[in-house]
Amino acid sequence: MKNKPLAPLLLKNLQNKNENQGILLIDKPRGKTSFSLVTALRKKTGVQKIGHAGTLDPFATGLMILLIGKEFTRMSNTFLATEKEYEATLHLGISTDSYDCDGQPTFTSSYIPALEEIEKALRSFQGKIQQIPPMFSAKKVQGKPLYKLARKGIEIPRVASELTLRTTLLSYKYPLLSLHIVCSKGTYIRSIAYDLGSLLTCGAHLSHLRRLRCGSFHISESILGDLLYL
Repeated sequence: MKNKPLAPLLLKNLQNKNENQGILLIDKPRGKTSFSLVTALRKKTGVQKIGHAGTLDPFATGLMILLIGKEFTRMSNTFLATEKEYEATLHLGISTDSYDCDGQPTFTSSYIPALEEIEKALRSFQGKIQQIPPMFSAKKVQGKPLYKLARKGIEIPRVASELTLRTTLLSYKYPLLSLHIVCSKGTYIRSIAYDLGSLLTCGAHLSHLRRLRCGSFHISESILGDLLYL
């Protein structure tokens, strides 16, 4: 592998047979795209066959699983299907078209929900729920990613998916509401923010998101993503 001094730090080799294959756990920095991490790792390692097991939006931080080499990129779907764990901060009083801080405001409200209202509303985000994916998402309908339609101002009906959630209130000081969320495959945390804001009638969007865990892999095992850009 190229960049030999970095190899022990960068690559967590599961097979211990080929240093050009393995799984790298990255703590993605805010402001970087998921694909930029893949590109940076290709330059660091000289390996072109690199994939990932689930992206994070540019504003989000936390655990990303990078898969290095053919044997490991084949495992992507296995990791995608695992349970995920997040810390999320919602900004109440403003809804956006993308349901997060990168979108344009679509609704504002001066209503300030009481803590008791927050706690009651969160009961709707426990156990098995139905969730409609946001228009600004990579989910495909008739072969077209929804975000491409959303960028043109087009909104189409979407089919809800069944999810499993465990949502815990961490803190609330208006307008910021912090949650700990454990969820099944296919969950959009942005949609939780939007749906909770709608239920509270004040609107909300996702302002911060940090992924802590993917299946058995935890953020504590990761290296700082900034190292890939050095």
